[in-house]
Amino acid sequence: MENIDWGSLGFGYLKTDYNVRCYYRDGKWSEPELSTDENISLHMAATCLHYGQEAFEGLKAYRGKAGDIRLFRVDENAKRLISSGEYLQMAVPSVELFTEVVKKVVKANERFVPPYGTGASLYIRPLLIGTGAQVGVKPAKEYLFLVFVTPVGPYYKEGFRPIKVIIDRDHDRAAPLGTGHIKAGGNYGASMTSGEIGHEKGYPSVLYLDAREKKYIDECGAANFFAIRDGAYITPQSHSVLPSITNKSLRQIAADMGLKVEQRHVEVTELPTFEEAGACGTAAVISPIGSIYDPDSGQTYIYGDGQTAGPWCTKLYEHLRGIQYGEIADPYGWVTVL
Repeated sequence: MENIDWGSLGFGYLKTDYNVRCYYRDGKWSEPELSTDENISLHMAATCLHYGQEAFEGLKAYRGKAGDIRLFRVDENAKRLISSGEYLQMAVPSVELFTEVVKKVVKANERFVPPYGTGASLYIRPLLIGTGAQVGVKPAKEYLFLVFVTPVGPYYKEGFRPIKVIIDRDHDRAAPLGTGHIKAGGNYGASMTSGEIGHEKGYPSVLYLDAREKKYIDECGAANFFAIRDGAYITPQSHSVLPSITNKSLRQIAADMGLKVEQRHVEVTELPTFEEAGACGTAAVISPIGSIYDPDSGQTYIYGDGQTAGPWCTKLYEHLRGIQYGEIADPYGWVTVL
């Protein structure tokens, strides 16, 4: 076993032992097979390279407090990949096949599941791509479903500490009736210029507004946005926003904690009225937002003292993490124990 400093891991790729692959050919999926190869062989006319037939997922395996290995809401990731693949006219794995492959790859790489208490986890990346050769713009007849894993630490180097965010009105992440609601690679390609500009200015994340009117909040970098105000958990409702499984879970927990849940259009003019704000997703779980800078007005909206996570962000984060790591009961049936 490599001498991995689990507590110092960043969010990046680290080679593990195996990945698992299934091939869609002649109208059916092959049996899952283990592979030690980190590379894939593609026809130069594969539709994933030319026409964007590519979707992916992200979920995690956790080493629980009792030493067990725990998957969080794997069925929801399966359903979202199916939704993404069907929108892109791809053959998709069933929920059962998706779950089987995820379990298989985690078990094959069990030695890379970080120990409990290190703050690290095993990130799981399912990938679905069109591999069949096409020159005309039409769906492929062959596909690859591949899942690999890598141990990771916090998505932001700050960990669970407030980040600075800048509003970007000059770039759109997704069109109003485009692919924003699915987890397609093109959405992330569209965000890279904006993200790099934000980083150069000292902001780890950017806040996207709706592409039509620049009036409503959409996403926060690669994560969903939420805010707390007057006993309510408020998060955007939009066809351009990816339906985050983390956000879905937080809405349930927030409601059970007594917060009113509002999933609706959220106007950018509401930013100065929020008590707390955050970005949520699989990679970071919750990244509290300490401040949001608006270049148009020159205003900076600060939440709390801007340096420490607010009380509701902290409660929600600790409760969700507690379920994931087996520190508290899972009344929802979200965790699959291997």
